[in-house]
Amino acid sequence: MSAPGPAGEAGSETNGAAGAGTGEAQGTGEAHGTGEAHGTGEAHGTPRRIAYGVDVGGTKILGVAISPDGDTIAERRVPTPRQAAATAARGHGGGTGPREVRAGSGTHPGDAVADAIVELLEALHDDVVAQAPAPTADLTEVPVGIGVAGLVDTEGVLRFSPNLAAASGANIGKLVTERLATGGRLAATPLRSHNDANCTALAELVLGAARGMRYGLVVTLGTGIGGALVIGGRVHGGARGFAGEIGHMVVDPTGPLCPCGHRGCWERFASGSGLTRLAREAAVAGMLHESVRLAGGDPEHVTGEHVTAAAAEGDVDALRVIEDLGWWVGLGLANLVAILDPERIVVGGGLGHAGEMLLEPARRALAELVEGGAARGPVPVVEAALGEHAGAVGAALAALTGSFDDG
Repeated sequence: MSAPGPAGEAGSETNGAAGAGTGEAQGTGEAHGTGEAHGTGEAHGTPRRIAYGVDVGGTKILGVAISPDGDTIAERRVPTPRQAAATAARGHGGGTGPREVRAGSGTHPGDAVADAIVELLEALHDDVVAQAPAPTADLTEVPVGIGVAGLVDTEGVLRFSPNLAAASGANIGKLVTERLATGGRLAATPLRSHNDANCTALAELVLGAARGMRYGLVVTLGTGIGGALVIGGRVHGGARGFAGEIGHMVVDPTGPLCPCGHRGCWERFASGSGLTRLAREAAVAGMLHESVRLAGGDPEHVTGEHVTAAAAEGDVDALRVIEDLGWWVGLGLANLVAILDPERIVVGGGLGHAGEMLLEPARRALAELVEGGAARGPVPVVEAALGEHAGAVGAALAALTGSFDDG
């Protein structure tokens, strides 16, 4: 799950991918299996054809086209449709606001999200075609993968999603496939949905900060908190595909209500929405003057984006709020280290742009709170390499390899 970002048109952005691919891209994404994904360069390598990936979060939908070198060559983003984002929109601000559902959308779960994805994919495809120096057969049938925030089972069905409540129960990939089949602008091979954090982990394993990692953890800090477990060099989905829902560890049973229905989940304290909550509490208490100024003078309108912007300029109050957030991040990481014993933790998502302002206090809290402390030895906590694009890039990689479930 990702924090809101600015509205954008197609762009060209290089992710600096490295590595050599050895095999051709596989099929349509229909294979199913163990809930694990190959994740090292040994299994995937750099892609060898263009692919599209879509990352569906509670506040925005981001689509990218990746080149055969693994670079992002175009991107599109739109706000998540209003009916799907209603839960995510409550309790925090920021971004461009939820997207209105277009006329003619159905009323079944996932319809509005599927409509938005199709519009985004068609626009992305037009951008890529416009960039091509000449017509090419490589663009007649482009693999497409979709990452979705929530519990996505091994069949691609979104079983539960606090931040995409109106899409729960839908097979987003199937809905998008059906719509593309009638559009004609982009070939409609059967598409598969995956958990967005698992997509992020796949991208970081193949192209980013998790390369070579055998046992580790990828954490995405955005609207909420997503996670993916890397075991034996693979993204491990668990028995049903639901592993890694780390944001819903309860760290304070008397804490604030979470969109999932429980109280005190980790993501209520350590995510983008958690940062906004901390910021507004501080602003209402008479602090964060620079952040309030950036919010137009209203403490109730202060968001995490305002705080990180002020902190980046050295504002002391804003830095203190980021440090508080880092403590909450470190608390959750300490719990996870005690359970999983990872060799490395890769932190990405929409809050990744906070960088060392956030990661350094998180590391300190982790070292202070983890069982065994210094006797255990340090666990490196590093920033993800692919930034907010990782989920979409990973979805594209999953489409190229056929499925996360290669066994």
